Amino acid sequence: MFDKEIEDNLVYMKGITKYFGKVCALDDVYFSVKPQEIVGLVGDNGAGKSTLIKILCGVYKPNNGEIYFSGRRVFFNNPKEAIEAGIETTHQDLALVDDMNIYRNIFMGRELKKSVMGFLPVLNKEMMIDRARLALENIGVHIGSVKDYVKNLSGGQKQSVAVGRATYFKAKLVIMDEPTASMSLKETKKILELMIRLKETGSSVIFISHNVHQVFSIADKITILSHGHKIADIYTKDTTEDEVSNIIMNN
Repeated sequence: MFDKEIEDNLVYMKGITKYFGKVCALDDVYFSVKPQEIVGLVGDNGAGKSTLIKILCGVYKPNNGEIYFSGRRVFFNNPKEAIEAGIETTHQDLALVDDMNIYRNIFMGRELKKSVMGFLPVLNKEMMIDRARLALENIGVHIGSVKDYVKNLSGGQKQSVAVGRATYFKAKLVIMDEPTASMSLKETKKILELMIRLKETGSSVIFISHNVHQVFSIADKITILSHGHKIADIYTKDTTEDEVSNIIMNN
């Protein structure tokens, strides 16, 4: 059974349990994401959503359980190892540097360099500028200049930069943690469209949100957590938005 689950899924988390002291944050949770699938991860505050994702990204280590990614068991000791495996996460705070250019944010920690006259390598700004612009254009985002500073962007534009970074580095999995929080309706629509675009270009997406309506509008599957337990895995084609809301409210 498990071999089949591992083979069919990009992400397969088996029996994940996590304690913080005596508090059980996750109890024997199974979670999966198929290739090119959008999975909505929902539940009230304290449900365990962030803990589960931080375990997947190498921020926390589980007390028990196994993680499989792209068909092999993985042990991420830190977020850098998860990124190298093909997992990109856009957090609510976005992990962008406001006082840095857009193109520098896209390549932060993975800067392109060139050698000049045999000396030590220097940043290849021209190539980063060109590739950052193309990365955003490829997902349908048009920002005046990638030389502009991130602090001058709207919330939706900042999310677009984070998504552009994920697509440029060909992430297999993009985790979107409350990406539409405090956004206008117009910006929210753009971010939802970007997630669909990620799926179309070959990535899987985990969409974490309190907004069931938004999740239901684009997700293939919805996973519901409550008090550290998984209480439902439902394909959107087999349910309704009201049914999902009722499950959350009654658990």
